[in-house]
Amino acid sequence: MTAAVQVRWAYWITAHGFGHASRACAVMEALLRLNPSLHFDLFTQVPAWFFADALPSAAFTLHPTQADVGLVQSSPMEENLPATLEKLAAFLPLQADQSAQHLRALGCRAVLCDISPLGLQAAQSARLPSALIENFTWDWIYTGYLERAPQFSAFLPLLEAAFRTASFHIQTEPVCAPNPQAHLRALPASRLPRASRAETRRRLGIPEHAPAVLITMGGIPDQFEHLHRLSAHPDVFFVIPGAVQQPYERRGNLILLAHHSDFYHPDLMAACDAAVGKAGYSTIAEVYQNRIPFAFVSRSGFREARPLAEYILAHLPAVEIPEADFRRMDWLDTLPALLSLPRPASPVINGADQMAQFLCKNLPNQPV
Repeated sequence: MTAAVQVRWAYWITAHGFGHASRACAVMEALLRLNPSLHFDLFTQVPAWFFADALPSAAFTLHPTQADVGLVQSSPMEENLPATLEKLAAFLPLQADQSAQHLRALGCRAVLCDISPLGLQAAQSARLPSALIENFTWDWIYTGYLERAPQFSAFLPLLEAAFRTASFHIQTEPVCAPNPQAHLRALPASRLPRASRAETRRRLGIPEHAPAVLITMGGIPDQFEHLHRLSAHPDVFFVIPGAVQQPYERRGNLILLAHHSDFYHPDLMAACDAAVGKAGYSTIAEVYQNRIPFAFVSRSGFREARPLAEYILAHLPAVEIPEADFRRMDWLDTLPALLSLPRPASPVINGADQMAQFLCKNLPNQPV
């Protein structure tokens, strides 16, 4: 019996948080449902376990690579601009020749980028079709820092030129800078749950009908202070990934999990009745798919924050809370109101399926 012929696509993914990698996994899941012969060569610094949690091991090969600089962060809510500028100076201009040779040697037929300028430049050098998948690009983000750090202006033309080389341009909601020239505007893309709500609750130790709230910083470990205040609501269970080092710790109604635990994040979201935390892409997308109430914190200095907040308030049962209230757990005063917010109907389609259909229609995906 002969082995199935694989069609290799490269996927360049920024390691800025896990939102972009989460979106990429959702797109790859959807692509594999349409074409199981696809194999993805992943160029990123996102750890291997993140992809292993989401994808069949035979479906991808990881090539640890710096796909971009992004933003150096001091904490989940605070960026380090001097360190970012230093890394940009070392990364730009883009040196794509070696990456292009690697793509050719692997036999890649197409290149997807979220939101790596180096991947797009490598695709152009290798003469391969490419697709940029974004809800913002780095040149747009850096422009928002020009008043505080005008040195970013030196890097903008290089990044703008790289992003313009994409053969296809996909924007995925929440879109920060809508582009009428984009080939597709997709709904939020999120990974699908693996386990049922009942099974995840059983493993977590949450009774079937008890209210549960997921507190999340979007894949970045955080120092959660004032957790003791959650005990004042003993009838509500709080699930908090990234709060402890050990895989699982139970403190009364608190369920504390490691940054990388045995629980798949989409399963945690599907098992809860509300979410509280940072308004990052993957959290928004998972809340969108599950249609649960969301108390969210915006990053005041980040250019993406306002468009994301406006989208959340327009499309989800949500309330915005100040970062200080989140840190001190002062948002607990609004918990009964949050849990009682009406839940809208489920979305007609996952944005990942929209993107997969477009990509399979427009990029080579059959054996030669």
